[in-house]
Amino acid sequence: MKKKMHAWFKRKTRLERLKERYAQLMKKSYRTALTNKSKSDKLHRQAAKVFEEIQYYTLKYGDK
Repeated sequence: MKKKMHAWFKRKTRLERLKERYAQLMKKSYRTALTNKSKSDKLHRQAAKVFEEIQYYTLKYGDK
């Protein structure tokens, strides 16, 4: 139980936040593609930029 309590207060790293943002954008892009292709493409481009940042941080810091 103590480990869970401490994990609750742990701050997320920049890489973890970027990965969550990427996943959110991809899900939203997929859902939007069913109704609005241009908006979906815009969201997908944003997700691609976030993915490039993820790759940069992964290479720079070795996914620590």
